Amino acid sequence: MHYHLISFAFFVIFAHYIIYGSLSLQSLLILFTTLLLKQTLAEAATCSNCFTPSRAAHYPNSDEQGTDVGACGFGSFGATVNGGDVSAASDLYRNGVGCGACYQVRCTNSNYCSDKGVTVVVTDQGSGHNTDFVLSQRAFGKMAQTTDAAASLLALGVVDIEYRRVSCSYPNKNITIKIDENSDYPHYLAFVIWYQQGDKDITAVQLCETKNSVCKLLDRSHGAVWTTTSPPSGPLSLRMLLSGEDGDESWIVPVNNIPENWKGGETYDTGVQISV
Repeated sequence: MHYHLISFAFFVIFAHYIIYGSLSLQSLLILFTTLLLKQTLAEAATCSNCFTPSRAAHYPNSDEQGTDVGACGFGSFGATVNGGDVSAASDLYRNGVGCGACYQVRCTNSNYCSDKGVTVVVTDQGSGHNTDFVLSQRAFGKMAQTTDAAASLLALGVVDIEYRRVSCSYPNKNITIKIDENSDYPHYLAFVIWYQQGDKDITAVQLCETKNSVCKLLDRSHGAVWTTTSPPSGPLSLRMLLSGEDGDESWIVPVNNIPENWKGGETYDTGVQISV
């Protein structure tokens, strides 16, 4: 029920009170307050697009971008993805499940902050001063209205913010597999997933032999890094399970295969881009 429907219900009840006098004014006010409270609680329970209040800091080093040694295992990709608008997360890291997720983050000081804020990608784990986010300096400054305001925000170091989960979008980029340099063909395979798109988490990954469709469930080593000992042989295909906050789950299967003679350090385009 929307607020205008509540207002209409109030009008009907009030009219009934005026005409028939069957309700006391006190009872009328109690009834209206109850309707309003139910509406507020219902919206709070169903709102998946609402902002959550929190705090954010920024990386204390002189680099504007993120770190290339982040806990998600992205390496140098994690410092530059999304133009360097990246962040470490504390509870939102979720043992690595949160790696690659995107959030709209905006500070709440009206003297400095814009309404739009900045969209960041989680590439690391970290916190400070009871924060949910530790942004790159570039991203932290982009929450401001002007260049001068950005300097003032950076000087503050820690600010009150509000955030919400949003879809990641990488135009002209497909989900990409980066084979870890420590992989040992054909005995051990580890890789990280780049350009995770949409607003769902990758919660499981299977590696399948393309010839007979025999699949093996991989382990999340850390962050966004998936590993297996004794990987299947021959050309390989992936299956990735996308899970939403509402419990919705779906498997996606990349168009392109990982070649039989895969090598550490190589990247392989899956051919998949999730519509957002």
